[in-house]
Amino acid sequence: MDERLEKALDFSNFMVTLNNQRKLIYEKFLENSVYYERGGKFVVNKELINFCNTLLQKNQTSAIFVDDNNTPIEIDDLEEFLDKILNVYFTNVNEYLIKFNELKEKRTSEGLLNI
Repeated sequence: MDERLEKALDFSNFMVTLNNQRKLIYEKFLENSVYYERGGKFVVNKELINFCNTLLQKNQTSAIFVDDNNTPIEIDDLEEFLDKILNVYFTNVNEYLIKFNELKEKRTSEGLLNI
């Protein structure tokens, strides 16, 4: 096979593998962003964190949230809830960053598959 075609094929395989690995680590990030409290399921994101923070700034100590399954959930200690979801968020985003940086360092398709 022509050397240029072989290089192009190798690069194409590398990009497909890279994009697949990026999708996989992002999907894992989304899976790990779920937090369960009092029978409710919450996806921890910046919107939820900001909403909790806004309620605390308005001197709210408890609140009723509608979870991801459209179920009303009463949170008695809003400050504790915020601490827990912040912990979930930062633990998860740090893990995502580590995996993402590992991907950036790999330069072959085989190297990408070993993450």
